[in-house]
Amino acid sequence: MADEIINRVANNQKLVSFDLEEYYPKGQRVLFDIKDWLYEGLILREKDFRAKVAQHDWSQYQDHYIALCCSSDAIIPGWAYLLLTSQLIPYTKKVVVGTLDHLETILYNEIITTLDTTTYKDKLVIIKGCSNKPVPEGAYIALIQKLQPIAKSIMYGEACSSVPLYKRK
Repeated sequence: MADEIINRVANNQKLVSFDLEEYYPKGQRVLFDIKDWLYEGLILREKDFRAKVAQHDWSQYQDHYIALCCSSDAIIPGWAYLLLTSQLIPYTKKVVVGTLDHLETILYNEIITTLDTTTYKDKLVIIKGCSNKPVPEGAYIALIQKLQPIAKSIMYGEACSSVPLYKRK
């Protein structure tokens, strides 16, 4: 009878894998570019802008995550993003000013900040590196900052090919 293959990684009680992809917030992401609402794509005329805001169907963003931006070189007054946000609040899960990557970073930072890390105390933690969902680099930075004070060691990658990042002395 052949020797049984034992998975030492799976049986290691002190080794814990952390996959940020498991915390990916469900919901559609939308980049809302206001460039087309500007005169010649560059000038915000308050009366025209307010008319577009009043005519727009905001309910289409129900349960969405929104990143507000202006892709032209226009100077946008601060109140413009506030006005858009005031219309989006009843429908959306979150509104930010910036890129979709910035939106993802903010979402993950909120999740990581409230994360209960007691299960990682004095453990060997592997932060899984590959994901099918858009996990921003900033999320990994926030995660290691959260885990390093409590983990015994932190690695990145997979159990079979991890890169050591931190080891408590």
